Amino acid sequence: MKSWKTCTLLVLLGLAAAGCRSPYVETDIRNDSDKPIHLIEVDYPSASFGKQSLDPHATYHYHFKIQGSGPVAINFTDAAGKTHSSTGPQLKEGQKGLLQMTVTGDGSVNWSENLISSK
Repeated sequence: MKSWKTCTLLVLLGLAAAGCRSPYVETDIRNDSDKPIHLIEVDYPSASFGKQSLDPHATYHYHFKIQGSGPVAINFTDAAGKTHSSTGPQLKEGQKGLLQMTVTGDGSVNWSENLISSK
């Protein structure tokens, strides 16, 4: 009798844990240029993250939770010391999925997203 109750409890806890995951956005910043970029900052609704530098042809992975709504933007400095800014897609609280920012050789940023609402 005790093992039946234990098994039932474990199954219920497992189902509850699987259903309670918070939605996150998996993000990659790719530097497709031939020179490093520096002082990288990504601003998104209610928060930001950054990285000191990213080598040529390297990728930095990060994940975050969207709280609020608004655009995402990236700012960085190229190897010549010029500051670049780019605004990406509008984000909404509860979205999850993939977001990619690719820095090109001329300092522009290509955005790619595959986000869905988790609600």
